[in-house]
Amino acid sequence: MTTAIEREYSFATASRILDVPEAKLRYWSQSGFVGPSLRQGARQAYTFEDLVRVRAAKELVDRGLQPAAIRKALGQIRAAWPTVDRPLAKLRVAWDGAALALVEDGLTFEVTGQRRFDFGLSDLAERATQCLALADARSGTQDAPADPAQPRTAYEWFAAGLAKEAEPGQEAEAERCYRQALASDSGLAAAHTNLGRLYHERGDVGAARAELEAALALDPEQPEARYNLATILYRQGEIEEAASELRRVVQQSPWFADAHFNLATALERLGGKRQAVLHLDRYIDLQGEEAQGSSPWLDEARARLRRLDS
Repeated sequence: MTTAIEREYSFATASRILDVPEAKLRYWSQSGFVGPSLRQGARQAYTFEDLVRVRAAKELVDRGLQPAAIRKALGQIRAAWPTVDRPLAKLRVAWDGAALALVEDGLTFEVTGQRRFDFGLSDLAERATQCLALADARSGTQDAPADPAQPRTAYEWFAAGLAKEAEPGQEAEAERCYRQALASDSGLAAAHTNLGRLYHERGDVGAARAELEAALALDPEQPEARYNLATILYRQGEIEEAASELRRVVQQSPWFADAHFNLATALERLGGKRQAVLHLDRYIDLQGEEAQGSSPWLDEARARLRRLDS
């Protein structure tokens, strides 16, 4: 029997475990703030470590921290996670106002000052086990899509926009949903990002660039917005500027495979063959099991590597 720490969690199950609306979880994932790390095609799933980071993020959001500061704090959990020694009975996540750390009876990992909050990993695992049992009892390990029928909050309007984008010919309705999301909460950076993508696909480059710049003004570390802006810059012939933006993306989000691919392309145009090779290698590594097979993009990456190495 697999334990809670070994299981995978859908958006719907993670929502029940963490008491965070599914629409908000999808927004956080879309914006590159915090989300599931498991990807297989269009399917995404949370690991238990992901749940720990989202639970910590929720606490920090409630305390008014800015996204960039929260991302930095969550990196401390990611760095410490390989040191976790199962079982989790005495392990906690603690925040002291400056650092986020894994602590075991206050001794294994030290945080400075007084704890502002902490939560036990065993408690989270128990909650996860209960919610998994409920999902299994409903024969519902499949992730039910978010219901866009009656959106009320900004996050629900955002999730409705995502759902409409998945339907052929519904781009105008998706745009309306994102506008409603921004009307409800003008700080939803990812709504600007998705509007930018819709405008770019429509061919309105000026409007697309304006939306992406608005997204980055709200959240300068949002990887999707910066990646899409770099795409526009590259296509407009601003190669050095595109490379600069893509460097920021891969520094902040080293898992962003397509950003490595596009950065390699820009660097090759700029004469940086050695750096281009490094990013093509990284792109192939990030494909995981797919890298053992073949796809048009993988084939192109391998062909370019052979040419650059020759």
